[in-house]
Amino acid sequence: MNSPTPNHSNAQLAQGFKPRHVTMLSIAGIIGAGLFVGSGHAIAAAGPAVLLAYLFSGLLVVLVMRMLGEMAVANPDTGSFSTYADQAIGRWAGFTIGWLYWWFWVLVIPIEALAAGHILNQWFPQIDAWLFALLSIFLLVVTNLFSVSKYGEFEFWFAMAKVVAIIGFIGVGFAVLMGWVPEREASGLSQLMQDHGGFAPNGLSAVVGAFITIMFSFIGTEAVTIAAAESNNPAQNIARATRSVMWRIGVFYVLSIFVVISVVPWDDPLLASVGSYQRALELMNIPHAKLLVDVVVLIAVASCMNSSIYIASRMLFSLGKRGDAPAMLKKTSAASVPRAAVIASTVLGAGVTLLSYFMPAGLFQFLLASSGAIALLVYLVIAVSQLRMRKLLLRRNVPLTFKMWLFPWLTWLVIAFISAALSVMLITPEHRFEVSSTLGLALMISLIGLITARQSDPVPQAVPAASQP
Repeated sequence: MNSPTPNHSNAQLAQGFKPRHVTMLSIAGIIGAGLFVGSGHAIAAAGPAVLLAYLFSGLLVVLVMRMLGEMAVANPDTGSFSTYADQAIGRWAGFTIGWLYWWFWVLVIPIEALAAGHILNQWFPQIDAWLFALLSIFLLVVTNLFSVSKYGEFEFWFAMAKVVAIIGFIGVGFAVLMGWVPEREASGLSQLMQDHGGFAPNGLSAVVGAFITIMFSFIGTEAVTIAAAESNNPAQNIARATRSVMWRIGVFYVLSIFVVISVVPWDDPLLASVGSYQRALELMNIPHAKLLVDVVVLIAVASCMNSSIYIASRMLFSLGKRGDAPAMLKKTSAASVPRAAVIASTVLGAGVTLLSYFMPAGLFQFLLASSGAIALLVYLVIAVSQLRMRKLLLRRNVPLTFKMWLFPWLTWLVIAFISAALSVMLITPEHRFEVSSTLGLALMISLIGLITARQSDPVPQAVPAASQP
């Protein structure tokens, strides 16, 4: 691999995102089927105490985003935390977390494509689901190949539809809980605290398991720092998006899940199989609940797949630009789109999609397991990078207009919490395989990174006050 090269015309990204694009991406860009459908599994496992898992997960994300925001406002970069790990910890760290993050989003492509294919196959059973899955990938990669402004426009309306759907769901649920819908009476707080075994019917261990599941759906919040680097005022957009993380999580996750568990008993046998939103709407006597949720989920998975292609390509572009991936991946088109990185990420995602249909199921499950703990590793690297980057920025007299709260105590607390969570996963039978697979993959990539760093000439990296993507 080549050593990092200076910026030049064919390695620049366009500043095509408008402020409204970045705002909507930060609000709902990465909300996929995990909230609308997958949350049912977490509720069925932990009961009403799943709210604790959402609160702790949300708090962790808020703190991590604050740390990432400090670094990203001072030095916006399309490589985001991978670049900061490179600068603050070492090239091997940026190499490792960059490739792990790329791998995570490449695997999200088939997950969302499979969901889209399943829904479309139910509507049009004469066409195989795998054909729908591949068609959805093809259509969405087109939006990523032309210009970032076109991707931003598509994603703006995708995200807007999700926001309207979630707010509408919360509004209907609130009406039911207040007794304004006479056809359905929800148990409300009594269902949370007393009925069906109480608040934590399966104990705190189930809450820990739900936390791991929920973290998978939260990852992607940090991607706004990647997208904002392609806007006209990245530092301002990053600061605004980071400040809004708390209310976004509170409304779209915690409040909507509160509505679900206030309407649907946690031990409802259909909760995990049909999904939390659909089951809640059915119990609220909303006509055509399944069709409504299927439409929203189809929009959500299309949006998440669209974002997956974008995020994976930009991380691959950043790796190429730093000499940690083949040089061709850092090249951009006349519209300043890293088309080689987009195509490479999409082709692998499409290949894994076909693999899931035509190869043994165990192989696909192994690939998914290898990404199971990447979210926690990304957050751990962000925390360690911020701990070290603060000193580098102050040493270079870079003004810190956006700071982590209670530094360094909250940073150390996050590091300790994530380390404890990974340790619990290792000793928990149902999560041991995924965390060991992820750690094994991380160690292998780290070894390659160390070898790569030693073979190439070291290039000192400055940390400017602001840089272009």
